[in-house]
Amino acid sequence: MKELVEVIAKALVDSPDEVVVKETVNEKSVVIELTVAKSDMGKVIGKQGRIARSIRSVVKAAASKEDKKVIVEIMQ
Repeated sequence: MKELVEVIAKALVDSPDEVVVKETVNEKSVVIELTVAKSDMGKVIGKQGRIARSIRSVVKAAASKEDKKVIVEIMQ
């Protein structure tokens, strides 16, 4: 999951070097924290949060095979 979020985020931003993805695994859930440069925040979130919602949907679909709940948080 971590690699998937990292690939998507790096493709969206102007500063791919500043993309940081942290993954915390619990018993039934996985929390993925995405941090990007301040200037790239709008590109990751998108208009009305559409891109962020799309990223979450793709990760959720990928995680459905593992029967785990995935939470993607975009950090500032």
